[in-house]
Amino acid sequence: MSRHPRLRPCRSGRRTARSCWMIRGCWDALGIGSPVNPLSQVRSPRRPIALVASGGGDGREVDMSDRKSLFPGVPVRRCAFVGMVHLRPLPGSPGWGGDMHAVRRAARLDAERLVEGGCDAVIVENMGDVPYLRGAVAPETVAAASMCVSDVVSLGIPVGVQLLAAANLEALGVAVAAGAQFIRAEAFAYAHVADEGWLDACAGPLLRRRTALRATVAVWADVQKKHAAHAVTADVPLADLARGTVFCGADALVVTGTETGRPTDRVHVEAVRSAGRPVAVGSGVNPGNAAALAATADALIVGSFLKAEGDWRRAVDVDRVRAMRAAIDHGTG
Repeated sequence: MSRHPRLRPCRSGRRTARSCWMIRGCWDALGIGSPVNPLSQVRSPRRPIALVASGGGDGREVDMSDRKSLFPGVPVRRCAFVGMVHLRPLPGSPGWGGDMHAVRRAARLDAERLVEGGCDAVIVENMGDVPYLRGAVAPETVAAASMCVSDVVSLGIPVGVQLLAAANLEALGVAVAAGAQFIRAEAFAYAHVADEGWLDACAGPLLRRRTALRATVAVWADVQKKHAAHAVTADVPLADLARGTVFCGADALVVTGTETGRPTDRVHVEAVRSAGRPVAVGSGVNPGNAAALAATADALIVGSFLKAEGDWRRAVDVDRVRAMRAAIDHGTG
């Protein structure tokens, strides 16, 4: 199977210094580094760079016009388009069908279609493992997810990992082992109640584990987890929650609607942006609102809409991916 077109070698079979710089620049602009051999993930203890270097974490408003100037001459779109690879039920989950090869084939095919349609990056998630465990997953889930993520990483695009529900330590392990560049972490800062039960914040142990692994995996943290109640933090404004999440060490912030597929309020995006970290919209993106959200956010994470008939259980529809790419580009000029 062909790799991502950005990695296609020149006619001589070798990349020139300039082409390598351009390719590396694409991933540097995304802030998550180029896809690498998994072993290279543990060579440097430096702090990971987030999606786009768009603020200092001091609460000031971020001028979105700065995004373009961050990577002059590098053909990277100003708002990243991140597609979701929703894994079929993995071993140990109630829906597990007994065929790991089928799970891997489906994940790889979805990822290929996302790339073909214009995604800049993908996130691999164990969406099919309903109902989810609270804050941790079993070893067989970690092993299966690592295989699927490794398959997707081989396409040569930036890859993220999310393990439900809030199994962030395990997601970090999968990312390091498989060579992914970032994880999406629910319940990173502030506790809340979800359908899995009470979820405690994990920033302390998660970042200590990342340091112990000498990993360069970035953490994209949800400011308020969807499918959850946040009564215990109801007296804290969203902008303050975002600043607290940055204080705890998040590299990028994710803001969502109340559930999968539910649109994200642009006002909430702007409130989270005031924390001075890159902001990704994590739910409810469709061609009707993509342009407006792309003008405000650094990344749009899209799942349900990209699937056949808008059903997350179905396979990726490349025509829907192309339609979303066009809508995002319209919003960013």
